[in-house]
Amino acid sequence: MMTVADMGYKEFTAYLEKVFNITLGDVKKIIKAFHSEMKKGLSGFESSLKMIPSFVERPTGRESGKFFALDLGGTNLRLLAVELDGKGASNVSTVSKFVIPPKTMTGAGDELFDFIAECISSFLTESNIDKEKNYDLAFTFSFPVEQTNIAAGKLIAWTKGFTASGVEGKDVIMLLNEALKRKGINCIRIAALANDTVGTLAAKCYNDRDCDMGVILGTGTNACYPEKISNIKKWRGLDPRGEMIINMEWGNFNKLRFTSYDKDVDDESLNTGCQYLEKMVSGMYLGEVTRKIIRDYIHRGLLFTNADSNAFIKKDSFLTEDMSLIASDESTDCALIDEFLKKSGLTEVTIHGKMTLKNICRITSVRAARISAAAISAVIKWTDPKLKNNHTIGVDGSLFEKYPGFSGAMLDVFKILFKEKASKIKLELAKDGSGKGAAIIAAIAATAGTSS
Repeated sequence: MMTVADMGYKEFTAYLEKVFNITLGDVKKIIKAFHSEMKKGLSGFESSLKMIPSFVERPTGRESGKFFALDLGGTNLRLLAVELDGKGASNVSTVSKFVIPPKTMTGAGDELFDFIAECISSFLTESNIDKEKNYDLAFTFSFPVEQTNIAAGKLIAWTKGFTASGVEGKDVIMLLNEALKRKGINCIRIAALANDTVGTLAAKCYNDRDCDMGVILGTGTNACYPEKISNIKKWRGLDPRGEMIINMEWGNFNKLRFTSYDKDVDDESLNTGCQYLEKMVSGMYLGEVTRKIIRDYIHRGLLFTNADSNAFIKKDSFLTEDMSLIASDESTDCALIDEFLKKSGLTEVTIHGKMTLKNICRITSVRAARISAAAISAVIKWTDPKLKNNHTIGVDGSLFEKYPGFSGAMLDVFKILFKEKASKIKLELAKDGSGKGAAIIAAIAATAGTSS
């Protein structure tokens, strides 16, 4: 019996096609496992889906007024003024961007929040904001938090290079309010602590009432949806007749079939044993999974045989952006691929070699798209088992927006799974959930009278 090690080009390619293929049976298994993990997460039991309450309802589209958004998700900080007309339309009237100095990211926590307050002060001044009026602001804080109400949440742990002391375990809204007081800023009220995924849903739902899911498919991946409060068994004291958007944190879903390449990527990551779905789907990892396969072809003497055998040997030397460029090349002579390979030090690669590279990218990207579609299908089947209603899925992220054929591969899954009812599902780009969407969340909080 032929082993994987003995396989020639055709046999090895067929093997890869098989192990990376997501069949209809696989989709159904993923959906069943998702439902099990969702139920456990909502009930407070151990689950790979955290199912975090956001304390936010979907917008009605009638929210109106001027609201601010503060977006802290990395080395840049953004402030936006968003005007809502109460008829489903929104306009970003002002945007200011600030670079956070490295010493501020790694210094004392009070200094970080004083810097943020200083940025807010500059934003108000530069935008000619009337400081005699009061404004509601949503704070998009893209770090792991334990949220306890719409305007309170404790930082669990810093990520993305931040190590500011005295912040972990503290309520970040309280710390920001204290900094605003020290700066003498009295016209800002922090109405909500926002998540960019929840913001994506809010941004799309504001002008499309059929939108009942927000999804991020970019560098990372996550999703949220509105859940009946009566189903959120782990949270007591809320009106069971209402609904609340649940931040699933689905990147951590772990009931998936790993290949040896996925295992290698996980072993070499900074968070081994976590974020399984994210490592199979998101832009941060997709290029590295694909690089592992390319290296296997090279090692077997099946690719770039007349070229440098050290091509793409370094970790992260082949990126998801490279895959996107390769997938976009529809020319018969693979001119774009050829140009990319030359920049990578590979010359005189045959058409067969270029097409092999393109096929490897197709195998891994289509799997990512199908897993994403299976996860979305799981949520739709959870909320609407017989698919009676229309569902708009608001999606943000470069993978969905820019990768050739990615959304099409997702739609193919819906067609196979839901047949003629697949037309009830729409995938639509919903940009800037951390900005415009956060401002809408501030409006929801203000309208509900739950801001603090």
